[in-house]
Amino acid sequence: MRAAHLVRPSLALLLAAGLSTLATPAGAAQAASATTSASTADSAITVTSTEQLAPGVTYDSFEVDTPRGVTVGYLLTADLRRNKVSLDLLHPDSVAQRQVVSTMTNAQGAIAGVNGDFFNISETHAGVAPTGSSSGPEIADGEQLKFAVPTAQRFGPGLAPGTSTRDVFGVGANGRARVDTLSLAGEVRSRKGTVTLSGLNQYALPLDGVGLFTSAWGAASRVRSTCGSDTNRNDPCSTQTYEVTVRHGVVTSVGQTPGAGAIPADTEVLVGREGGADALDDLAVGDRVQVHEKLTSAGAPKLTFAVGGAPILRDGAPLAGLDTRTAAVRSAAGVSPDGRTVYLVALAGRAPASAGLTIAELADLMRTLGAHAAVNLDGGGSTTVAVREPGQAAATARNSPSDGTERAVANGIGIFVGRHS
Repeated sequence: MRAAHLVRPSLALLLAAGLSTLATPAGAAQAASATTSASTADSAITVTSTEQLAPGVTYDSFEVDTPRGVTVGYLLTADLRRNKVSLDLLHPDSVAQRQVVSTMTNAQGAIAGVNGDFFNISETHAGVAPTGSSSGPEIADGEQLKFAVPTAQRFGPGLAPGTSTRDVFGVGANGRARVDTLSLAGEVRSRKGTVTLSGLNQYALPLDGVGLFTSAWGAASRVRSTCGSDTNRNDPCSTQTYEVTVRHGVVTSVGQTPGAGAIPADTEVLVGREGGADALDDLAVGDRVQVHEKLTSAGAPKLTFAVGGAPILRDGAPLAGLDTRTAAVRSAAGVSPDGRTVYLVALAGRAPASAGLTIAELADLMRTLGAHAAVNLDGGGSTTVAVREPGQAAATARNSPSDGTERAVANGIGIFVGRHS
């Protein structure tokens, strides 16, 4: 890898010119000096190394001066204008499962990747184990895997006003990345009536809701989907639930309690709570039903890849209400105004020492890198960047994760070269 004095001047100048909220007063003056001297040594942010992983894909490490000390970060830049460069979801074999980023990166053939969305990592409900599934939606290679839990059921720091768990970072069918919002359109039809779906393979359903679970969910218990509420993740599990199993369009079993175990590819499971349970209770074994579900985006064209993320930057400006107090190890994904350049950032863990960034500082960083829109991803011990350099057989984690080793996570964002041609 090239040393700091050989860093690409354009990136060094870009970093030096921005991040006024990150620099100390002395650092801010140094940054102004750097814009004219082109010297990274005099800037509040220093790019310490850079490497081309493949045509259109670069990997940089940098240091940021903050009022609390130095934060080390890593940047993956993907040029989606290159017809062999693409993004897609890194994910385990099932939604309710976790895996480390480097394993997912290698298993799916990505050249690099970062961790993705916050996920169901801990519980206070007695007897209900965490599912490991993400809070937000997932779309992988055009396949719609899951929808979003109610915002109050999300894990992670508070969201900016006007945002929700339905927000995603993704790529459209036109090959351009964007930050968007997904909605679920779905229903269960039978001669006894129509029931609206409010969930797809998610660990929490809204009150009175009905969720659909498919083979993509995995073998984890479906009880957790009926726990908590629309206002408090820690509220008790519902005592009014119902589950219906449908195979080839025919109800094959019904029950009062959600079950567990792998769901066959030809089978769908419906879970209802409160009013949703009452609606499903009308169905009986032998009834014919039709189940339809579709994730739709607010923007166009449709998304072929999507991962949940908390918006922090929109139209080139940080969102109002971002936290300015709590500094932590963080990850983020951003995109240029034309949707063609993607920036994936992961900060170093606690070893080596890293001061971290607040969410407001993270938004400022993404804007400085060139992002027009960006999302905050899961952080802390989940933050991981995995890279396979030219000549290496496998990708490895590079950021000394906070836990000391890689944490198994729900999903990630992978950069692929030559996968989609």
